[in-house]
Amino acid sequence: MNPSLDAAHDLVRFIRDKIPLARAMDLELLAHDGELLVLRAPLAPNANDKGCAFGGSLVSLMTLCGWGLVELALRRRGHDCDVFVGESTVRYLQPVWADFRAEARLAGDTDWAGFFDTLQARGKARIEVSCSVPGADGRPAATLAARFVAKARAG
Repeated sequence: MNPSLDAAHDLVRFIRDKIPLARAMDLELLAHDGELLVLRAPLAPNANDKGCAFGGSLVSLMTLCGWGLVELALRRRGHDCDVFVGESTVRYLQPVWADFRAEARLAGDTDWAGFFDTLQARGKARIEVSCSVPGADGRPAATLAARFVAKARAG
């Protein structure tokens, strides 16, 4: 039993149940180790008119992956928060012609300690997350730099 992986499976079930787009995309969990979350989507329900992955599906999977990374960290530490994306920048670098995955991890010098200290002090905190969709050649096909915001729920 891996508690981190079990929590990630629970979160993906929650996402698929509560977000119709995620269900339509056929989103699934590939990996989670506490520092990295990897979600996958098959090409077929996410293809555009050219037969490659639809840009909206790429950015949606990266956004859900980044959101999930933050949500899992909060749940692991027992925080009940609303999490939302406050700001993001996406870059599309090459077409994706097969099933794809998104990987999310904290950006650069960002760390969980500062995020949780701020959340404890203010009831609200922001954290930077880097997401990418690897292309067939191993280089990023798309990237997302995002700032996620967590707000403690009242009560």
